[in-house]
Amino acid sequence: MWKTLRQIARVGRISEPGSSDSTAVQSATPQIRAELLRILGRALAVRVVDAGSCNGCELEINALSNPYFNLEGLGLQFVASPRHADLLLVTGPVSRHMELALRRTFDAMPAPRLVVAVGDCAANCGVFGAGYASCGRVADVLPVDVTVTGCPPAPADVLAGILQAVQRRI
Repeated sequence: MWKTLRQIARVGRISEPGSSDSTAVQSATPQIRAELLRILGRALAVRVVDAGSCNGCELEINALSNPYFNLEGLGLQFVASPRHADLLLVTGPVSRHMELALRRTFDAMPAPRLVVAVGDCAANCGVFGAGYASCGRVADVLPVDVTVTGCPPAPADVLAGILQAVQRRI
């Protein structure tokens, strides 16, 4: 153990520096929180639904919860029930098996409802394409407010898409 500790002390930190996007998000945290409270008057509750993706976008969405981005500190929180959600974050092309569940999730949300399609697959079916097992993109099933492109999109891009959807509903 002492050998390992000496090596850590000798080598120091070897991680990469943060990107400029995430640094901008961290410096804008007080402004984002104030803007959300001004628009909504409370925190924004987000429900995430995977409609048939490869889980790449989910990994980036989960990265928003880590201390680096601190989603909860911005006044956004993930919720388990669509009845508590203000915004629906959908990833992947909508598979036939998920179409009804996605519609029911959307219908269970209180008005006004916001929908953000995350990733190239949600925007235009991406690498999966349209086929017998797919209903197509999210906009073919639900009314989408904002589409965040990328395969997968960066966490800062997902956050920017969420904020864009909230600002559109003013």
